[in-house]
Amino acid sequence: MAKPKRIYLAGPEVFFPASEHQLIVAEKKRLLREYGFEGVDPLDTELTFSDGQPKPDRGHRIYKANRELMDSCDAIIANLTPFRGISGDPGTVYEVGYMIGQGKPAFGFTLDSRHYRERAGATGLDNMSHTIEDFELSDNLMIEGGIRESGGQLFLAEQPSEHPFFSAALFDRCVQALTYALSR
Repeated sequence: MAKPKRIYLAGPEVFFPASEHQLIVAEKKRLLREYGFEGVDPLDTELTFSDGQPKPDRGHRIYKANRELMDSCDAIIANLTPFRGISGDPGTVYEVGYMIGQGKPAFGFTLDSRHYRERAGATGLDNMSHTIEDFELSDNLMIEGGIRESGGQLFLAEQPSEHPFFSAALFDRCVQALTYALSR
């Protein structure tokens, strides 16, 4: 039997309380298994740190471990729901770019269906008189452009979810589209 394709699960869930993170990731992995994939979460690595290890060194070890996980995966599904700002978590956005840079398909979802410009204040300029892009996209044009160019798609919530950062139905739409993209 062929080894299932590995899908990297990027998103701000790594910052959620452990029980909440585990519930969401378990559901994502379950949905991926239904389609014959293996879900890979950034916290699947077992890193241990010594008490005296400097925090910057710890951070770099986490970065390297996550990069190794991404290298072992065939595609990414990213939660790009705005987190601590008007756009997706910056680490998640980096991971999307990293995977796209390797020629791997990227799919994403957001539970905020507003256009990027609307989230930024719905005017042409921000409070410092800097231009706000207006391409009627859900996120910054480089994020959406990269996802689209990779053969992926960014899915938007059509209605509020039971959770502010996760919708099983929306994630399932990503997995369906990923299944189709990888079968071509």
